Amino acid sequence: MEILGTTLRICVDDLDRAIVFYERVTGGRALRFERGGVSVAAVGAFLLMSGPEEELAVLRKVAATVAVTDVDDAHATLVGAGAQVIAGPVATPAGRNLIAVHPDGSVFEYVDRKPA
Repeated sequence: MEILGTTLRICVDDLDRAIVFYERVTGGRALRFERGGVSVAAVGAFLLMSGPEEELAVLRKVAATVAVTDVDDAHATLVGAGAQVIAGPVATPAGRNLIAVHPDGSVFEYVDRKPA
């Protein structure tokens, strides 16, 4: 599994206000999309999320998003190393993802940019 980078996940109350700040800090433009009732904006190394508290409570459990070249390869590597895949691989607006619990209990999302 090749790791390309990580994205920090941040739940915010006011997505529009947060986008202004993170665009200024990173010098990048926000890529906005909706996912499961949650409004999302990817800005540089940050993934901003806003929506119903019940949805955000689940999202807060994921420590970070890890970009990989291939989610299927990540799946095999993670399971082989003792992680438990609890969701996915599934298609997302930007590619495919899975959610895995590492043996230490930490939860991470793994994503690639390959179409489903």
